[in-house]
Amino acid sequence: MSKHPCPLLGFVAFSGTGKTTLLKQLIPLLKQQKLKIGLIKHAHHRFDIDIPGKDSYELRKAGADQVLVASQQRWAMITETPVQKDDPALSDMLAHLDQSELDLVLVEGFKHVAFPKLELHRPALGHPLLFPHDADILAIATDAPLQQKTALPVLDINRPETIADFIRQHILAS
Repeated sequence: MSKHPCPLLGFVAFSGTGKTTLLKQLIPLLKQQKLKIGLIKHAHHRFDIDIPGKDSYELRKAGADQVLVASQQRWAMITETPVQKDDPALSDMLAHLDQSELDLVLVEGFKHVAFPKLELHRPALGHPLLFPHDADILAIATDAPLQQKTALPVLDINRPETIADFIRQHILAS
């Protein structure tokens, strides 16, 4: 993946590990440092961000290819794309962010793409570790001791403040 105007860090794990939960805890901690955060979330299924019955939904369903909803507080763009056999490219999604206005882009998912990542792992779920097969994983956040040795930093997934410190020291300081 090409060089980005601001640091990029992915959060990868098997479904149900707690990526969204951790990000909901981390973002306020990073915002306390006056950082401007962008976020890209990969969805494995069809989704709608607008609600049936709302104007944006009805206009999109009527055939609009792009719907931009704007208010005093926020705006959102909904773009219909043709059905594709593959997931969207992370590089294409990054191009939609105004990275000149951001200090950090966090990515939830896109685990098969080459970019810096933090792996979340909960041994009780029975999933294998990703890091042995992914050289882009910089650290592992877990809730129990790992059964496999690693030279990577191992962080406590239940202590988001230590993960925020890792981000400040290893992602933002570089």
